[in-house]
Amino acid sequence: MANGENAGSTLVKSRSKKRWSDRDYKRRVLQLKKKSDPLEGAPQARGIVIEKIGIEAKQPNSAIRKCVKVQLIKNGRQITAFAPGDGAINYIDEHDEIVVEGIGGRMGRSKGDIPGVRYKVIKVNGISLRELVKGRKEKTVR
Repeated sequence: MANGENAGSTLVKSRSKKRWSDRDYKRRVLQLKKKSDPLEGAPQARGIVIEKIGIEAKQPNSAIRKCVKVQLIKNGRQITAFAPGDGAINYIDEHDEIVVEGIGGRMGRSKGDIPGVRYKVIKVNGISLRELVKGRKEKTVR
């Protein structure tokens, strides 16, 4: 009986050692994604617009994607967020309070031809950016 118990414990030890060499297991257990993520694991976050910027699209496209630099309220980190929609950047001004969410790239990475941009703007001063672009609602003056 003593031999059977010993064999079982060494089997568990060797399995747990192999687990730590697995990249996905290590990232999950140490919560590395949550620590490196500016949103800290949350689906959305509020922030203040610092400046509007244009980012050139990757090859073979040649466009200037309209983005904004945002300082998050929860932790003070600065991120870049894309303003989706035709003329959407015109509804966003400096010092506006916006809500950002992930842009939908693989594993939280950037999507499409916008290099280094992982987030998109969904609300400006509490009003949906999509509604503003479509003309259904007007932006409030704060």
